[in-house]
Amino acid sequence: MIGSFVHNIDPVIAQPAGVCLWWYGLSYAAGFFSLHLWLRRGHERLALSLAEVDRLTLLLVTGVLLGGRFVEAFFYEWPFYSRHPALIPALWMGGMATHGLLLGAVTGAWLFCRLHQESFLSLLDELAVPGALIMGLGRIGNFIDGQIVGSTTHAWWGVKFPDAEGFRHPVVLYDGLKNLLLVPALLLIRRYDRRRGALTRHFIFWYGFLRIFVDVFREYPTTLLGMATGQCLNIVMTVTGLCLLAWSRRNANVLATSVASVNRQGSWLPKLAFAGLLAFCLAIPSDWTQDIPARYGKRHAGLTYSKLYRPIGGEQ
Repeated sequence: MIGSFVHNIDPVIAQPAGVCLWWYGLSYAAGFFSLHLWLRRGHERLALSLAEVDRLTLLLVTGVLLGGRFVEAFFYEWPFYSRHPALIPALWMGGMATHGLLLGAVTGAWLFCRLHQESFLSLLDELAVPGALIMGLGRIGNFIDGQIVGSTTHAWWGVKFPDAEGFRHPVVLYDGLKNLLLVPALLLIRRYDRRRGALTRHFIFWYGFLRIFVDVFREYPTTLLGMATGQCLNIVMTVTGLCLLAWSRRNANVLATSVASVNRQGSWLPKLAFAGLLAFCLAIPSDWTQDIPARYGKRHAGLTYSKLYRPIGGEQ
């Protein structure tokens, strides 16, 4: 096919001391770091001190990693993990679900608000923009890793993925572009709609609604309620967002306010823990379905991801 792309990108950045550092993991580390910078620069909008920003970031990153793994294991790969429950926390073997990342972020934000008596909706509004950026970067990492293939296509932009027959829609890039385009859209909405919860409602609706069309070109290996698992979750998000938008039109919303915060730096322990999580992210692949040693020969001959522990679905 003229113009089509044969995917032969090495997903491993390097192997210092036998530990694989992955481009996919780097995309998450970069996203989390940008989240931290966003919160530090805008901490006065939430009346948070810099010390509280450090603790918030730590809770969010932990929630994202745990949530992504939880949904992957219990919604997408339960037939496998029910037989190998000890591998559920093995993030270094890969496998996280995007809807779980959102669930984990919301849980981390809720926990922070309960501990610090902050406005939950205001915090979710603040997280909408960096959240879209993180998921956009993560999808680029998915593509580099050669995962999440679409249906077959004769289009000139079709991609020949390593583990799939024929040329496929690069659906992961479609979804990544959608996520990145949400960033300027949400910034525009924030400029004209200062009501508390506005960005949260728009994010939930537009993320789920637009992904429905993206996932039309995707082949899901699992089902939920008789539908492709991801599409079922997309519809749930879309309906939820639509209901929230309709409710906001019928009810008065409190305007978001800005309160100057204390510019207190706080302890070095949360900073050290956050740096450790960023380093750990580098060791996370999108999943372990690729036979890396066979594809790249001696360079990655030290990898020992056993086919015994291969999941049935892969990254979602």
